[in-house]
Amino acid sequence: MSFRIDPRLPLTGEVRRILAEEIGKALLHLDAARTRPDQGLHKCRKRLKSARALLRLVHSGDETFCATENQCYRNVAALLAGPREATALIETLDRLAAAFPKDSADGGLDAVRDRLIARQHDLHEGAGLQAAIGAATSACEDGMKRIESLALPDQPEQAADVLADGARATLRRARKALDKAGSRGEADDFHDLRKAAKTHGMHLSLLGRLWPTPIKARRKAVDALGERLGELHDVFVMRALLEADDEPLGPHEDTKLLGKLLKRSEKSLRKACLAEAADLFGDSPKHQTKKLARKARDDLAGPTGEAGAPVSG
Repeated sequence: MSFRIDPRLPLTGEVRRILAEEIGKALLHLDAARTRPDQGLHKCRKRLKSARALLRLVHSGDETFCATENQCYRNVAALLAGPREATALIETLDRLAAAFPKDSADGGLDAVRDRLIARQHDLHEGAGLQAAIGAATSACEDGMKRIESLALPDQPEQAADVLADGARATLRRARKALDKAGSRGEADDFHDLRKAAKTHGMHLSLLGRLWPTPIKARRKAVDALGERLGELHDVFVMRALLEADDEPLGPHEDTKLLGKLLKRSEKSLRKACLAEAADLFGDSPKHQTKKLARKARDDLAGPTGEAGAPVSG
């Protein structure tokens, strides 16, 4: 089945189906992470983000369920954040080396990379990771059992309003984060923008049959922005480690080049992210979702005017 809401079917059943599929896949990735944490943890956290985006989309339809489950999967993702971040930092260093080949050609980043690999090994091989995977697995299994308690409006007009409300809330979140990133420019502002952009991208997938056209170009642009914001986030995390008092990345003579490349990369990424986000989220969220609500009402009603009615042909 697909990560997309079928407008021909009742909303409750579709959301239950998709949520069960995403958490089911997260459990499979958790099991794989016991032996291949570098891949399994990343894939698991992606599934958890998809599940949380779905819960945000239908939040107004069952606020208690969605808030509780969203917090549950947020806590699960937090359990796995440290080990996954260890891998992401190595990937960040490799991106810097590839982006600035002349600067890094003499091996000026090698000492830092060795320390990051050792840090990754400690986090992946320790008993703490297995305990975290166990706790995450238990939480996801409990979440699977609760899915059947979700109850959403299935009548076309009400279901359309729920979907439009969720899409609009995320667009508002993105617009607010964009304004703060442009005015203050703190790392947290860009992180909030990244989370909103990622959620919006998943909403576009979920609403692929309902979002007014054109959708493909927007989805491509949102995905590109999300990737760029992710790179900027990794730069911020690396810089924080670089500036830590206990020097986890090594002494100044080993990290001098890294500091220089981080500054150059951050400046370029900030500029690109703000420009791309302004193009995507500069319009009024209310204006963007008016057409969605109207189209969703028509599509959810179907040719016979009833939710879940079969479509011939």
